[in-house]
Amino acid sequence: MTVPASSTPYSFIHLASHSPRRRELLRQIEVRFETLLLRSGPGREPDVVERPGPDEAAADYVLRIAREKALAGRLRAGQRRLPPAPVLGADTEVVLDGEIFGKPVDATDAVRMLGRLSARSHQVISAVALATPDGGLVTRLSASDVEFRPLAPGEADRYARSGEPMGKAGGYAIQGRGAVFVRRINGSYSGVMGLPLFETAELLACAGVAVG
Repeated sequence: MTVPASSTPYSFIHLASHSPRRRELLRQIEVRFETLLLRSGPGREPDVVERPGPDEAAADYVLRIAREKALAGRLRAGQRRLPPAPVLGADTEVVLDGEIFGKPVDATDAVRMLGRLSARSHQVISAVALATPDGGLVTRLSASDVEFRPLAPGEADRYARSGEPMGKAGGYAIQGRGAVFVRRINGSYSGVMGLPLFETAELLACAGVAVG
């Protein structure tokens, strides 16, 4: 359930994310933050399991993961006795014909995803959630339409070998070499990158965090 965030002003936030792109975007709007790394990776019990439930709609899934990251971050911040501050969680997924494309497991998987996206339009759904120390939680959702041009034979293989698709939802980075595949975008460029700044700024305003 979404409840109003605190009106208490804060001078910085905790960012519950490993993503360098989200850090870059927060710096772009001059938000002070400290990175709060959640547990993830092989051999460790993750704080948030990023796996859609049976018949879970893409938008519901992305919102749920963003909320879980923010709440897990708030819990970890308390356990680590970090200075009280709002915790920002986010999730971004590529969706084609209702199917959620996660991050490719290897280059072959990236080529498969890019082949599916070639000459098609898909959605990029990004959710942001802000959990405040007083128990508040607010969320926002951004959905953008992205159209790929047809990929030439071998183009996806060459791109996959560059390594850029790894760790990127849908196997491409619009802020990198993957931009050459994008014919048009209708929506939020920053949302496609991984952090919709309009929606993020709205959440930060709820918590009294200065932007810019």
